Amino acid sequence: MKTKDKILSKALELFNDKGYNNITTRHIAAELGISAGNLHYHFKHSEDIITILFSELTLKMDELLNQMKKVENKTLEDLYQFTYSTSEIFYSYRFIFINFIDILNRNPDIKASYEGINFSRKEEFQLIFSDLQKSNIFQKDIPHFIVDCLTEQIFIIADNWLTHNRLILKLNPKEAIEHYTLLQMNLFYPLLNKEQQKLYEKNYIQ
Repeated sequence: MKTKDKILSKALELFNDKGYNNITTRHIAAELGISAGNLHYHFKHSEDIITILFSELTLKMDELLNQMKKVENKTLEDLYQFTYSTSEIFYSYRFIFINFIDILNRNPDIKASYEGINFSRKEEFQLIFSDLQKSNIFQKDIPHFIVDCLTEQIFIIADNWLTHNRLILKLNPKEAIEHYTLLQMNLFYPLLNKEQQKLYEKNYIQ
């Protein structure tokens, strides 16, 4: 592994475990056993590291969304696996969401990128919802105002569940991913047709 990749990997680990506000480039260098000068050769500031980690997160979500969009006859299991995989990715970069406001305030590039992502993701999710209707997973006569606000509801949960878990439930990684995946899936339950609702209750609700 190249030094730059080692720095990013160790930074992600430390930010997740110790907190974004408690880790500096010197901490990262010390953990890697390299000089601060060596680290700063690759990244002048910790914000440069944050920017790349945010880009990694965005890229992984792009890949996941593209995979989901390519599935022609989407199933309830496809929707569940997509939601579960999203939770796994978010957990891997949990420090970003737990420290979201601080990161956005300190990094205008990430803030601008996040605003753009919100806009583009809404269109992508709308396409997925439309496909789920065509595949007879979602009902076909869902009021437009419900579908329009669904993406915003998803974003609110996705962006805040890690903070909620840290403050309230304190579940371990596996339990947290499973719990919040179902919490988000429950948003879709009223939109499923009757047959899919029964399937959902049978396979996912314990």
